[in-house]
Amino acid sequence: MTLTTTDSHAAVLAAITEGCAALGFEMSCDLGTGQLLRTLAAARPGGRILELGTGAGASTSWLLSGMDAGATLLSVEQDPAVAAIAAEHLGADPRVELVVGEGAELIDALAGRTFDLVFADTWPGKFHHLDQALGLLAPGGHYLVDDLLPQPTWPAGHAAAVTALVDRLTTDPHLHAVHLNCSTGLLLATRRP
Repeated sequence: MTLTTTDSHAAVLAAITEGCAALGFEMSCDLGTGQLLRTLAAARPGGRILELGTGAGASTSWLLSGMDAGATLLSVEQDPAVAAIAAEHLGADPRVELVVGEGAELIDALAGRTFDLVFADTWPGKFHHLDQALGLLAPGGHYLVDDLLPQPTWPAGHAAAVTALVDRLTTDPHLHAVHLNCSTGLLLATRRP
């Protein structure tokens, strides 16, 4: 029996989930966010995608499942143990470059480059280095953030930072943005041409 792309993706997600359980990592991408990531990646044939916060690779796998053969994905994760799960299951895909390091440092190093989709699933590029991350968007490029609904892992006072982020993004004159009350709380913005 030959595995289809969908079967292969499901198998990879199951393996990543097992790796997360063994490590005690509970912050993987949920189904709704994953399906949106796949859809956005599929809308960008040959697209350049940046993921800030690989985690164990669940969201990375969703992105790859929507990407065509000409698309590329650059993804960064600061936790080497968590990143190792992603590398084990996704590192052989020639479309992806997995970086272990600080998201803020990568954002700074990418100045002058542009991406068609930026998924900010960590603090750099979302709660700091936001202007720099938005500066990486190509005209018409999408910027997606998640975890905007209250989460049990939020530190004290984080709700105010989330409110400020939503206000900043929905009032930016360079963006069209929509705040979606679904999944873990999403905000999708597009850079105006």
